[in-house]
Amino acid sequence: MVTVFAVGRLEAIWIKRAHRGKMDEATEATAIAGKGLEGNVDRSRRRQITVIEREVWDELMKELRADVPPSSRRANLMVSGVKLEETRGRTLRVGAVRLAIGGETTPCERMDEALPGLRAAMGPHGGGGVFAQVLDDGVIAVGDPVRWDDGSVTPTAER
Repeated sequence: MVTVFAVGRLEAIWIKRAHRGKMDEATEATAIAGKGLEGNVDRSRRRQITVIEREVWDELMKELRADVPPSSRRANLMVSGVKLEETRGRTLRVGAVRLAIGGETTPCERMDEALPGLRAAMGPHGGGGVFAQVLDDGVIAVGDPVRWDDGSVTPTAER
């Protein structure tokens, strides 16, 4: 059996410009060290940016037999090819920007506003994604490579 490794990819960027406001999709964004994404509200010192996995979102939609856009999660970034569950303390590199993973996010009641049952389905196994602190200033763009800063990559398939 051979394990195939792949570097992940930044699939989407969303910026929330107002508290409880809609998530504006962007093709690129400016990350500000110690703050978050430029123009994004509702960030704190500890939770500056949030990240979800494309594979997890797709699985949730399959499980719930739904097709709700991933912006409904209200995260800032969607990545693919990188597992986020149980990664507290690791550093994720998105393009040239490093993110210090602070922990898994807890889905809020807004998830059930988007899709009844979504909040409960997201609960186990990191389904809500992670929150992080921004370590570097820089511009990130959809399509940028995503990898763990220690150089490791996530196994994505087995043959």
